Amino acid sequence: MHFTRFSIAAAALVALAACAPPGQQAEQGATATGPIKIANANAQSGQLSSLGQWEHKGVKLAIDEANKAGGINGRQIQLDLFDSQGDPTVGTNVARKIAAEGYVAMLGTAESAVTLAMAPILKDARIPNITSGQSPKLAELKSPFLFLNAPTSVTFDETLAKYLVDDKGHKKIALISNNGAYGAGEHDAFLSSLRTRNVTPLADEVVTPDQKDFNANLAKIREQDPEVLFIGAEEVQSGLIAKQARELGIKAVFAGGAPVGTDVYATTAGLKNAEGTVVSSPYLSNDATPEIKAFAEKYKAAYHEEARMHVAKAYDGASILIEALKQTNGAGGQKLADAIRGVKRAGLLGDYAYDANGVGIHETKIGLVKDGKVVPEAAS
Repeated sequence: MHFTRFSIAAAALVALAACAPPGQQAEQGATATGPIKIANANAQSGQLSSLGQWEHKGVKLAIDEANKAGGINGRQIQLDLFDSQGDPTVGTNVARKIAAEGYVAMLGTAESAVTLAMAPILKDARIPNITSGQSPKLAELKSPFLFLNAPTSVTFDETLAKYLVDDKGHKKIALISNNGAYGAGEHDAFLSSLRTRNVTPLADEVVTPDQKDFNANLAKIREQDPEVLFIGAEEVQSGLIAKQARELGIKAVFAGGAPVGTDVYATTAGLKNAEGTVVSSPYLSNDATPEIKAFAEKYKAAYHEEARMHVAKAYDGASILIEALKQTNGAGGQKLADAIRGVKRAGLLGDYAYDANGVGIHETKIGLVKDGKVVPEAAS
């Protein structure tokens, strides 16, 4: 299976005890010299490439800042980008390469299914991984080397159900989600939150991750005339669902997690169709706090585009890794995993404090899509 690696750092590569197993190599990082090798695995091609490109920019911004400030106790960080293509099989091959080439840690991926495929290999190699995936199955792995830089779907969807049912009184709710790792996690979490409120969905349609025509599924939903349509899918697919739902005359309010808060969703759906979509996310606006505003300004200066949640959480994850590496003096393995778990950080997405399952953020907020952008619900 083909994949591509892009070398980011200009520093020369240094071999790290080639005859030692990966975990032992990583543990030796504290006494090594030369650059500290960090892998960033994210889709740079395929339907999910927008996610991977945002993630890489957030990671690179944090790494560049750290290197300019002296790196890890004087050693520079070498960041290498691997294109996982949003494909679990490609991701597995990437994980093996990362494990074989002396990387101290991995950042990514943004796709839960790919991260789930890579996690056992990275665990065996004792390589800590900070992922942007949100599937509850990631936490259920209980890997001591896997950490999430955002909440799981359980948090996203409990916040959403509380707003829709408890606060707004909606009971006529339909679901459409894909059966990939992310979509299934969203479906199960939101359905569980509805059941605790004694709400049974009027319709519960499941599609495939690569499906593009939803007319048959949406026709069934239209018959039930829901007040709310929950969409559990990634950005592009969520936008296609919203667009086709409106074309079929479905007037329900759309609701979902972070994907429906992106410009990719809004432009795919059409701004008019996306208007009023309810979003559950830990990062709603580039103006939410002075710290977020400062981050958004420096990101725009670096990349000439607006910041967004995927950028921010990748930046948070990289910043946590950098802080942990300073504590271990560049060593990886179990020392680095323990250091990551011990980091307490006031991040852009919230206050990070990792639990035993590797989840560091446990809160999201509600926003509404207005003119293609998300605004906090209270400001709507």
